[in-house]
Amino acid sequence: MQNRFMRSFLVAVGFLILSVPMWAHHGNASFETGKAVTVKGNITEWFWANPHCLLKFDEKADDGQVRHWVGETQAPANMIDAGWSRNAFKPGDQVTVDIRPAKSGNFVGAISRVVLADGRVFSAERSNGVGTDLYKK
Repeated sequence: MQNRFMRSFLVAVGFLILSVPMWAHHGNASFETGKAVTVKGNITEWFWANPHCLLKFDEKADDGQVRHWVGETQAPANMIDAGWSRNAFKPGDQVTVDIRPAKSGNFVGAISRVVLADGRVFSAERSNGVGTDLYKK
């Protein structure tokens, strides 16, 4: 009986240990929480896949250099309810992206909102489970 208890206990502890990296992966520690920047650019790639969707776009800086940005959203299953889709963006689309940049200073960040040239808005901020300003013009 005690052997069975000890085995169950060790299995439970093992599951707890394995779950810690999963929790750490979904933290926002690498992004600025109180700072957002607005970046205008052209999409180079829209990657619709788990565990996170990625929007790659190029910004032409004031000094003429091109900055290659990578913006991250949630998983596709979470983004569908907010109106995002596999076909929402295509290379060459002009966008304005509100993004929380990485603390490292790299051109990487967590996307808050994307506005297309035609005025459509895709929100990644989901206070009530749905993008609050989805498709506003």
